[in-house]
Amino acid sequence: MAARLIDEDPPLAHEHALAASRRAGRIAIVRESLGITAYATGDFALALRELRTYRRISGKDDQIALMVDSERGIGRPDRALETGRAADRSKLPTPVRVALAIAMSGARLDLGDTELALGELQIPELDPDRAFEWSPALFAAHAAVLEDLGRDDEAAFWAERADVAADALGMGDDDEDEIFVEDGLIEGEFPDEEPTKTVEEPTKSAEAQEEES
Repeated sequence: MAARLIDEDPPLAHEHALAASRRAGRIAIVRESLGITAYATGDFALALRELRTYRRISGKDDQIALMVDSERGIGRPDRALETGRAADRSKLPTPVRVALAIAMSGARLDLGDTELALGELQIPELDPDRAFEWSPALFAAHAAVLEDLGRDDEAAFWAERADVAADALGMGDDDEDEIFVEDGLIEGEFPDEEPTKTVEEPTKSAEAQEEES
């Protein structure tokens, strides 16, 4: 229930997660849900506590970015950086690794280290010609830091790429679909579909494409 409500009603989702934790507090996914809903409602101290418990029970670091952001929310950017550095990034799934880079960049900004914040985002996934589910947020974060540095032309380029990537990803149902963006052309590798679509010309809807597949 909490997962279904988290986007539309975070406080209600949090109430459901609290109720679940009272009944099954030793189950990892319950503590994870409570941590996520606490984060969504701005209770960063509770979010951090619950996500630490989730990590201890599950042995997973897949919520490390939220832990870093929770430390930031409490006002401890130094601790946020320590938390992020403790994770082995080579073992993280790509979406988690990207989310961690964005969170670490935010912690650097909190400390006024704008150049270091930019460096946190210099990861292989920062490719303007390819877009995955994590790309719009990464591109937008990169644009924001460049703007803070006064590099307005570069910031505008990455902001535009973030918008293009978000629009392109909206054309497919599978978040893992890969999109190539080159010179205004969006080329996506979708099963049983023609891969190339232009931004400027109207295209068929995703539903219509699925019916023809």
